[in-house]
Amino acid sequence: MSQIIDSANRTGGFPGLAVRTGAPRPLPAPTEETSAMPTTSPSMIRRLRSRATVLAVAGTALALVAPATATAAAGQTRAAAPDPVSVLSYTAKERRTALAYWTPARIKAVGKSVDLGPTGPKAKPWRGTTLKTVGRLFFVNASGADTWCTATAVKSANRSAVMTAAHCVRRGSSPVNTNTDMVFVPAYGKGQQPYGAFAVRSAMTPRTWETDSTDDLSTLVVDPDKKGRKLTDVVGGQAVAFNRAVGGTISAFGYSATRPQRGEELLRCVGKPKKKHGLQAISCDLTGGSSGGPWLADFNTTTGKGVLVSVNSSLDSLTPTEMQAEIMGALAKKVYDRAQRA
Repeated sequence: MSQIIDSANRTGGFPGLAVRTGAPRPLPAPTEETSAMPTTSPSMIRRLRSRATVLAVAGTALALVAPATATAAAGQTRAAAPDPVSVLSYTAKERRTALAYWTPARIKAVGKSVDLGPTGPKAKPWRGTTLKTVGRLFFVNASGADTWCTATAVKSANRSAVMTAAHCVRRGSSPVNTNTDMVFVPAYGKGQQPYGAFAVRSAMTPRTWETDSTDDLSTLVVDPDKKGRKLTDVVGGQAVAFNRAVGGTISAFGYSATRPQRGEELLRCVGKPKKKHGLQAISCDLTGGSSGGPWLADFNTTTGKGVLVSVNSSLDSLTPTEMQAEIMGALAKKVYDRAQRA
């Protein structure tokens, strides 16, 4: 069976990427730690078998505390369904603190603090047109360690939306273990921040990630830059597609913590996705730090534009050169819509 240890939230400064084993839908257990990426536990068989019962009990509890909205029968009321989107917000003071926290020296140090081995043969340094929309997402994890993921500016109504993985925002199956001091640096490369830094104002994740460690995706909303400009007015935004059939050719990008790059350069894998255990997977050996990086379909190497169809989520521990990602459907669209309206 499978499990995710949320390595974006390790006690050390290891960036996040999940590791899953071949199984039905994997469930994370973020309190256990092994490698620099989420991995496997024998207890998962019992957890998966009991999952339906756990959800039923949780649903009953919600029904007891939710406000009544409609009459179901004489003398009875129907409880409101729980909001499928969880929202994490940061105060103006917290956002100012985040921008001040991530100094060039601190950013340089966080990359040097990890070593996930040599960069694999499938992940190649991106040497094409600068991807202004893709950058490093720096944060302090729930254990107090500096680390990072990868994220992407996307087209949105508020011109301020960024997509990444849910485990880059909070530990799975936990309503309280959230990350702080989140800052998005688009087009980051070798210490350079050509378009500045954008503090994260709020983060939307599926409620299922908070309660059950499934649906590993998130949409963030960032503040304008120091000049008052909104994110996609500065760097543009990738198009986003939901309910798209799995297939075609995917370019997956990420700031992997492998050497010699150690998060300082953007890496790219190219693969043809296939369905696997309710997810989609491509042949790719990006590792921790690349979590949340975009899966771009119809990618144009000249313009740097494509269609974001998912984000890097996990590795299969039985096939460590296989990257997995969610198939973005109705729930992912709700998360995105909540963010673009914020």
